[in-house]
Amino acid sequence: MHPKKEKTFVIFKPDSVQRGLIGEIIHRFERVGLKIVAMKMVLATEDQCWQHYNKDEAWYIKTGNRIIENRKAQNKPIEKEAVEYGKDVVKGLVKYMTCSPVVVMILEGNSSRAVVKRLVGGTEPITADTGTIRGDLTLDSYYLCDADDGRAVRNLIHCTDPADGEGEAEREISVWFKKEEIVKWISINEKMLYDVDLDGHLE
Repeated sequence: MHPKKEKTFVIFKPDSVQRGLIGEIIHRFERVGLKIVAMKMVLATEDQCWQHYNKDEAWYIKTGNRIIENRKAQNKPIEKEAVEYGKDVVKGLVKYMTCSPVVVMILEGNSSRAVVKRLVGGTEPITADTGTIRGDLTLDSYYLCDADDGRAVRNLIHCTDPADGEGEAEREISVWFKKEEIVKWISINEKMLYDVDLDGHLE
């Protein structure tokens, strides 16, 4: 596949939908040159969310250990093993992702996975860089989530992490879209971004 056809996946989470930030976030993707090839508003099911997050034991333990450290800092009791605290995070995410409509989207363009990850910013809003979607548009933190007894972090958007491998975007897309829902089309912007032949731009 040509690099300019690389696809990535994003979810506008309930906080971005409820706060009316969808348009502003889409604008950031479009102005960099990415093309929308599929988009819809859905009521996510619990099954879709568990399939989507697809976490393993190592992730549960790593995340659970972070929660245990935060609980110690807050002088809260440690009542579970790390793995159970980790699983509670996904349970909280599933509960949150099913509380309101979400918008799911596929974007296409050169190195789209890395570009979207850079635009979105770090997972924790309060430490995300200024200029990123999460850094500019929200202010939640892991510490605050743990202090609120483990609610899901409000970080506006999910995007495919390039570090998860080449097939991760395809796997996530398959959870939310049928193949026939992905539109193949040519954007005029692509000519300026990618075409070798630039004839026809002058009268």
